[in-house]
Order: sequence, then structure tokens, then C-alpha cells
Amino acid sequence: MHTPEEGKVRVAFAELIDLASEKVGGKALVANDEFFAPKENLLKPGRGVFIPDKYTEFGKWMDGWETRRKRVPGYDWCILQLGLPGVIRGVNVDTHHFLGNFPEYASVDALEVSGTPTPESLTEAAWTEVVPRTKLAGGTQNFLPVASERRWTHVRLNIYPDGGVARFRVHGVVQPDLAKLRASEGVDLAAAENGGIVVTCNDSFFGPKDNLILPGRAVTMGEGWETRRKRVPGFDWIVVKLAAPGTVQRVEVDTNHFKGNFPDMCSLEGCSLKEDLLDFANAKDISWQEILPKTKLQAHHRHFFEAELKAAGPFTHVRLNIFPDGGISRLRIHGRVS
Repeated sequence: MHTPEEGKVRVAFAELIDLASEKVGGKALVANDEFFAPKENLLKPGRGVFIPDKYTEFGKWMDGWETRRKRVPGYDWCILQLGLPGVIRGVNVDTHHFLGNFPEYASVDALEVSGTPTPESLTEAAWTEVVPRTKLAGGTQNFLPVASERRWTHVRLNIYPDGGVARFRVHGVVQPDLAKLRASEGVDLAAAENGGIVVTCNDSFFGPKDNLILPGRAVTMGEGWETRRKRVPGFDWIVVKLAAPGTVQRVEVDTNHFKGNFPDMCSLEGCSLKEDLLDFANAKDISWQEILPKTKLQAHHRHFFEAELKAAGPFTHVRLNIFPDGGISRLRIHGRVS
């Protein structure tokens, strides 16, 4: 599936977290060729830029991974370690700015391995094909679905016969070690690395919804969740499915880097659902229970709430409400798995 113009087609799996992003610890480990542009660019934020007059000693500078022109049989490949191991729902082979030099085809293999394998062992491993050889389009995002339900830790992007790819996204669902989570005295139930999922939100105009539960504190304002300025009555909200049903002990709401655009107030609610629900916006029968009442926020500040909490759960989902709009860099739901 190709999307010549961004925003024209909704790809459901692309709304899931990028398991390979460098923001969550993804790494480009080894490639057979990176003559024109390095493999590490594949996992960087954004879609890549183009600077017309920029050259290196090897040729035209490109913001992506680009191999030399192949004069022998074969294909090029790059092995990547997922920052968050899990089930892959689809990949995005983005050939942004690669027009006369994009690969004609691509395929993707996957592998699950424990520990820290060497590059040599990865090149000799028994890989499983999850995306068959598929024709690509240049200068666009090529969305390719994955049907496997297995958990993976590494992927290998193969390009035929050579060329350049700006960015590579691996969208899926994190699969944590639930036994380890249950044994813990306290864990962030909302964290992406533990299996938390941002299910939906009513607005994410300036900052993607998944930023809310990424590891670490946001480095810039752009690494948070931010809504547009509200010009009508109401408030903005975001729903997070917890890694596992659990009881809430402490809540952290971080407005790091949000100074003139932090929400005036926030509140937090929880619910317990037996089945996954996709359309929270139109679900009128959800019984939300107040966890944190409407509370004043500060700019560029890490807020911790414990004594203020009105309910502990157990909950399967939480909804953070912000009044009336603005940006939150991180939400942490510290608690115990039920």
C-alpha cells in the first residue's frame, strides 16, 4: 500500500507505536552496504530532509540509508534491533526524497533472540519472512502489513537490488514479560516498554499521542503530546490501555518543556473492561471512575499525585483529561499488577 500524499489514506497499524524507533531504544546494528548514507538514519524522527547543494566525499548527501549501485547479483540488507520487542502489525518503508534512487522492491524478515547477539550471529541466524518481496514507490510511504502473531526482537530490511530508504518504521504491540511485572512491588502500568498502549485521543495536532508513554523524560517540547488551541467549549483527552489490569498507587503528570502552552488543569479517570474497545469517543456506556479530581497544573513541572488519588482500581484503562487544551510530555501510572 502506498500513500502518495500524506494524510489521504488512514492506515490503522501506522497508529501503533514504532517498536524500532531510536526514541525507544531501537538500533541499526549492521548493513552490508551504507556507502552513500548511514543505516542509523533509518530510525531517526521525522521523514528526512533534502538539502539540494549538500554533498560529501562519497557523493550526494541524503537523509536516509543509501547503498551504492549494485554491479553484481544480489541485494542489500540492514539488521535492526527493536527497542521494544513485540508483535509487528506492519512496517513503513519510507522512500521520502528518494526518487531516481529508491529500491524497486523490499522484503522484511524477523527474528526472536535473547541476550545480546553479535552482528556475526545475526547474519547467520534463521530469519522468518514477515513481508514478502513487494514493489515500492519512490518519494512516498510504503505501508506493508504483517500477519504474524509471534513476538520479535530483531528485523532485517532487504532492498532489491540497491538504493535508498529515508526511514523505516516497525509498528506493533509491545509484549512484555508479564510474570516479571506481576512480581514487581511497583511498576509504571502505562509505560510503553511495559506494554502500555495509547488507544486513542481526541486531538494530537502538535504532538503524537504515543509520546505520552515513551521512556525517559522528553528532551524537547516536540517529544510530548500536544493538542491544538481550543476555540470551542470542552476539553481534550487521551486513553491509555494499561500493560495489565492493576491498582494505581501514584500518578505522575509531567509538563516538561510546556511553558506557554501547558494545560490549566487535568483530571484522571479509570475503567475496567473485559474486552478491548476501539471507539472510546462514542462509547456512552463506559463507567469511568475518578482517580484524580480536576487539579491545577504548573508549567514545565513534574507533578506527583498520591494522597490526592480518590480510587485505586483495579483498572484496565485510564483517561487523562486536560482543560482546556495544551501539552503533556509524560504520564506515569505507578502501581501493581492485579
